[in-house]
Amino acid sequence: MEQTAEGILKSLEEFSDPEAAIFAQRFFKTGAGQYGEGDLFRGIRVPVLRKLAVTLDNTPLPEVMVLLSSAYHEDRLLAVLLLMRRFNSSSEADQERIYNLYLAHTHRINNWDLVDISAAHIVGRFLQSRDRAPLYRLVNSESLWERRIAITATFHFIRQGEFNDTIALSEILLQDKEELLHKAAGWMLREVGKRDMAMLESFLLKHCLRMPRVMLRYAIERFPQERRQQYLKGQCT
Repeated sequence: MEQTAEGILKSLEEFSDPEAAIFAQRFFKTGAGQYGEGDLFRGIRVPVLRKLAVTLDNTPLPEVMVLLSSAYHEDRLLAVLLLMRRFNSSSEADQERIYNLYLAHTHRINNWDLVDISAAHIVGRFLQSRDRAPLYRLVNSESLWERRIAITATFHFIRQGEFNDTIALSEILLQDKEELLHKAAGWMLREVGKRDMAMLESFLLKHCLRMPRVMLRYAIERFPQERRQQYLKGQCT
């Protein structure tokens, strides 16, 4: 395939499925006032995009950024997949460039799947051995997606056995009004609990009575039924 944005976009048009696109527009809440308002879909499944990304490793970075500016969701998803692949095989200097480009274009990484597939692999991995201050700037952003990037980026740290930033960011998000942030924080807390149940229990004992319900449900999803019901009833001790 021609590894220019123009050539890639032509191929994506050929993969399009209008019926699947209609379903995706409902699933990703693209109606007026919803979090994905106005987003457009081609109707291409993620496995197809992943397979396509493998063939496009030599696509110049400026061409990838053209894809990221597309109005179509799948084009932007392919772009973040290409950024992830490029990041994994790059020098430290190029990784920093990709990290900076990613954060400079968060307005294009503007749905939960785009964030969740990429934040840990780019932002989390880049910050592994660096100052984590950027995460605290992101979590206090007015942008829903930047706040979600902050918490999901910590999945990389969790996999390395580091939980403190996940806990600290989750505490900040206790006050967040967005359910998508409650879900993301609860998910990350659940991942902490898989590796360190004592740390998760400590968080819950301190905060469960004021945790957003969705965050609590996600965090305790793997608990035994009886213990889960205790937390849901506010029996936190």
